[in-house]
Order: sequence, then C-alpha cells, then structure tokens
Amino acid sequence: MTKFFVLDTNVILYDPQAILKFGKGNEVVIPITVIEEVDRFKKDQNENGRNARHFSRMIDELRNDGHLAEGVNLSNGGRLSVGLSQANAISQDLFENTADHRILSVAYTLMREHGSEAVHFVTKDINLRIKADALGIPSEDYDSSGGITVDELYSGIGIFEVSAADITTFYADKKLHMEDPSVFPNQFIILRDQANASHSAIGRFDVRQGAVVPLIRNTEGVWGLHPKNVEQSFALDLLLNDDIQLVSLVGKAGTGKTLMALAAGLHKTLDEGRYQKLLVSRPIFPLGKDVGYLPGDIEQKLNPWMQPIFDNIEFLMGGAERSHRRSAARSVQELISQGMLNIEPLTYIRGRSIPNQFLIVDEAQNLTPHEIKTILTRAGDNTKIVLTGDPYQIDNPYVDSASNGLAHVIERFKGEDINGTVNLVKGERSPLAELASNLL
Repeated sequence: MTKFFVLDTNVILYDPQAILKFGKGNEVVIPITVIEEVDRFKKDQNENGRNARHFSRMIDELRNDGHLAEGVNLSNGGRLSVGLSQANAISQDLFENTADHRILSVAYTLMREHGSEAVHFVTKDINLRIKADALGIPSEDYDSSGGITVDELYSGIGIFEVSAADITTFYADKKLHMEDPSVFPNQFIILRDQANASHSAIGRFDVRQGAVVPLIRNTEGVWGLHPKNVEQSFALDLLLNDDIQLVSLVGKAGTGKTLMALAAGLHKTLDEGRYQKLLVSRPIFPLGKDVGYLPGDIEQKLNPWMQPIFDNIEFLMGGAERSHRRSAARSVQELISQGMLNIEPLTYIRGRSIPNQFLIVDEAQNLTPHEIKTILTRAGDNTKIVLTGDPYQIDNPYVDSASNGLAHVIERFKGEDINGTVNLVKGERSPLAELASNLL
C-alpha cells in the first residue's frame, strides 16, 4: 500500500534531503504553503537559508520530470507531489487561517481520500502534532538519526563483573584482554570484583590490542586541573590521547566539559607543541530574548557570545600561574596575537580547511546533524576535534534532545577507533550549581 508523507516546513529546514528519506513506493507530499514558507528563508545567511535554497533548487530540477501537482518520480523509487490546501477542509474549531492550519488541511484531505493508515503527517512542531492527533491524522516527528532517545544515548562507559584474578592481572600486566562483542572502541571499562564490590579497576578498551588498558594520567595536572571524579578522569584520557581524533563530552552544566577541553587544548598546543593552534568555536544562540544588533566591529560584536570561553581560559591561566606552570603567554590577548589561540563563531567555518589544530566546538547540542557534518569535514591532517554539550539544554528551535548534531555524532561514531565519548554526570562547579542543576 502506498503511504503518503506530508512534510511540514521545519522538516525541510532541518534536512533539505528529507524528501528522499521515506522509501521506495511511497509518496512525499509538500503542501504549497510549505513552499511559501521556505521561500521566506531563502535570503537568510545561515543554515536555514542554505537549506531553503538547496530545497528550492531540488524542487525546481524535479519540475523537469513532470508536473508537481500530479507527482514526479524520485531517485529513491518514491514520488513527490505538491499539495493544495482546501478551504473548510478541516474542523471549524481551526477557524483561523494560518499557515499551520493550511498545511494540516492537506494531510486531512489525503486522509479522507486514502484512509488514516495511508497518511502520515511529519513535523518537528510538538503542538502541530497534537492538533493533527486531535483531527485523527497520524503524525510523527522527523528523525534522521535512527530514532535513538537521549536516555538511550551511548554513554561511553561500561561496567563488567570479573574475577579478583582478572583485576590483579590488569594491575600487574597493565592490560586485560577482553573479547566481549558488546564493547566499543575506546569505551571506558569499570572492572568490578564479583565477590567484593569495593575491589575494582578502571581502564579504556583499546581495540588494537583487544584489551583494557590503563588511563593516561598526568600527575602534575593539566594547566592546574586535576580530575575530581571518575568521569572526568575518563574525559582527560580521551583529551590527552593523540590517537583519538574525535571526542564527545556530554553532560549537564557544571560538569567541567568546556574547562577540561580548554585545559587539554592549551596543554597540547602550548606545552607539548602537538598542534599549531587552539581553535575554539560555538554556535550563536541567545538565552532568552535577543538584544538585537550590537555596535562595534566584528570582534566587539562577538565578545558577548564568546565571553564564557574567555572566562574559562582566564581561570586556567590564573590556576597555571599559581602552580608555577605558567606558559610564556601572559594573557588571552597575547595568545591570540601570537596566533596560538583563535576564538570565533561557527558562522565562518564553511569552506575552510583546518589542519594541525585542536578544535573545540562548544554547545554542540545546538547544531543540526548537517552542521556537524560540515564541521567534521573541515578537519585537515593532524587535527583533533572536541565536541561538548548538553542534549537537555537546547536553544535551537529546529533540533531537540535526540535529533541534535551532538547526539547524531555520538551514535554514528561509537564503533570507530578514532572516536571516544564520555557522559559526565556529577557537577563540580559548586555545591549551589549542582543543586540548581538537579532541583530546578
């Protein structure tokens, strides 16, 4: 039976290739109101604008294959058509003539013609899914990542019950061979004695050796930082390991994600000289109402958005000075002027090649999977990329806790030996910050 998938505007802005994701023999229906709404985004110089332009070009090319009102064939074996809304097609309760209601009317009309089992309304708007359900229209969220929920997201940590002899062998030989097929490359392993829960060990699974190996430890600390819990020890192991080129640090506010990434980046760039430059970037999304256009040059405009990064680096430099391990650079501005540190928004990353750099992408949960792909494909030779974020704290209206780019990368890369992930649980910023994160 042919199924009809009616797509909302936010689906197109999230993934302009969405029309190709619904399988052979099915028909994707784009309401003409969606075409109108997409047109309003075409001039935007951001990801939504690029997606809108890409989608418009795709639809224009498909016109060469036939009439969109009647339907044209897609490369995946499905069909695409543009649907017209009909006046008074749906309940009089939805009397207001809005774009959402006109889009719903297309799905409602199809449902009346083909039955509810054949029609699926696809939107990322929760309230619109509720309205569709009230009208009897089957509705669903669009998720190109495979349907993983944030609670099912790969944590990067596994607990295994072993014998006391295995733990003794691990400490003596600095490795413990493991052949469990459920273990992923660079997964952190907590070994617990079956007979004595207090007898344990921690390590990381090295897929090349097929064994659990000890963590990388820096007894002097990393720019004044020492891990305060086991998850932070795991994170520093990934950050200091040159063989792991992609690191994802997930956790709520105050768990130390950004601070540890910056400390490791400064250590690898300034102390070891492993990378030529530390590049720190983050997407620009305001918390609460935007303040509008800011005065000044590009640096002055970006300072408010990048201030959290400056604060963390200044904290680290102060800690390094107190521990007498201060780098030759005396301030953030000196690092920037020497070309050792760049702090910039992700707006300017498209089209670049980034070799020999330690790249930190902060607040990566606000990026779409396509934006994350754009960033990762910029990585040149000898570049390490660190993604930090909290999937529960999202400011981008076009992604959610499961469909954001950070979650997408974690699930897609968990089986690769150049990747590592840690889910940080315990907040270490302050007792107040930890209580606020848990209680509010």
